[in-house]
Amino acid sequence: MHLETVAAARPSLRTSRAMRTCALLAGALPVLAFPRAGLDWLGWVALVPGLLIIRSAADARTAAVRGWWFGAGFLLAALYWTIPDIGPGLLLVAVAFGALWAGWGLAAWTTLRDPVRPLSALVLVPAAWAAIEYGRSWHALGGPWALLGAGQWRHPAVLGLAALGGVWLVGFALVAVNTAVTIVLVSPRARARVITFAVVMGLAGPLAYGLRRDPPADGTLRVALVQPGVLHDPATRFAAGERITEKLPDVGLAVWGESSVGFDLDRRTDLTTRLRALAASADLLVNEDARDARGRISKRSLLIGPAGIRGSYVKTRLVPFGEYIPFRPVLGWLSSMSKAAGEDRVPGSGVRVLTTAGVAIAPLVCFESAFPDLGRAVVRRGAQVVVYQSATSTFQGSWAPAQHAALAAVRSAETGRPSVQAALTGVSVAYDSRGRRLARLDTDQRGHVVVVLRVPSATSRTPYDRYGDVVPYLALIVCGAAATRFLYGRLRTEKDSAGS
Repeated sequence: MHLETVAAARPSLRTSRAMRTCALLAGALPVLAFPRAGLDWLGWVALVPGLLIIRSAADARTAAVRGWWFGAGFLLAALYWTIPDIGPGLLLVAVAFGALWAGWGLAAWTTLRDPVRPLSALVLVPAAWAAIEYGRSWHALGGPWALLGAGQWRHPAVLGLAALGGVWLVGFALVAVNTAVTIVLVSPRARARVITFAVVMGLAGPLAYGLRRDPPADGTLRVALVQPGVLHDPATRFAAGERITEKLPDVGLAVWGESSVGFDLDRRTDLTTRLRALAASADLLVNEDARDARGRISKRSLLIGPAGIRGSYVKTRLVPFGEYIPFRPVLGWLSSMSKAAGEDRVPGSGVRVLTTAGVAIAPLVCFESAFPDLGRAVVRRGAQVVVYQSATSTFQGSWAPAQHAALAAVRSAETGRPSVQAALTGVSVAYDSRGRRLARLDTDQRGHVVVVLRVPSATSRTPYDRYGDVVPYLALIVCGAAATRFLYGRLRTEKDSAGS
């Protein structure tokens, strides 16, 4: 009898492992909606295979485990390009943070298994996804990357939802449509109503985009983005930026990329003099990445005019592992087997708004374009244009530079502010106040690009500027209520079983 039981268990074990592997692979599918693959239409259906796999689970525990594997697959695919920085640490990240999707798997299973509960599914499944994205976006946990809504960066009409509820609302709509498609496949009775819902959600962005007017303009600003390419020697890099800038046409602001100045300008007065000469006709925004007199390293954006430094900003949100190692006493060993930071950079104390050519600009550095709250913070301080300085030297040839450049489009749609990104090497790009692309220099291009920005009034606000992260807050409330109800039901069932 024992041998028969073991033999019967083997197919079940093999099936369980196969379904987990399928969930892992299904988790990688949504990443194809992001650059470079650029199959942005896939975002509307990419979750369906995972939802079907989770729905087929025999019980809640199995569904949660499959959700976990789905999340791990998503993170492995979305962050594969970080391997040079964190090496085997990527597996730790995928396993640890993939666990968040166990809750999403449970939400999908409880609402999509027979009998399907369409209304509950269309609310709870996207709410759970939004709550997970919001939770993993906390800077202490690494910050946001590959938020599902960001995959729609090429479609300003879809990003109309971002002006209302941020990237969170775009992601909510995508998951809701994926859920609706799943219901249509498994529940014929609900098809008519669910198809209507999916069409409404799909058209919500274009409708919001069409009803919203461009903010009133306060003039224009001509900006030059300088991209010298991969130059590891600080002196060569500085000289290349200098040569390109000397040949610029008439502009109001020239922007260099992140780490474009590899020297401490407080001590290298000769370089400051050269930069002041470059800024004789237009202000120059550079980024200093060097050890100061006290031995500390920060990423400092400096606005330079003919008279010298006119203002500065120190990067606040550092890149995990690239610029600091979280829990260094425990994870510091990663720096010995990867390119993880050998020492922690020193973060700044908050955002700054500087003025150039009569326009209020907000400099932010590289990874900071991923954070929706920073965009809102600079708008509240009166910023009219957001300027990102970037360098993706480590990740050339991967999907990272294009994904990074896409984030500025989402931030522009959210805040109603034009944005530019000057990459030392990577993708330099510019978007108007509604997320429409104005200019681009790809990773294989060198030199400069000039763009004319229509500058909005400093007092104009999108609904997202005014009300902030309402969508994830509501999602957390929905998930909390659903979790309470689920646990209460389980406890009541166990109590009834014990009583009988």
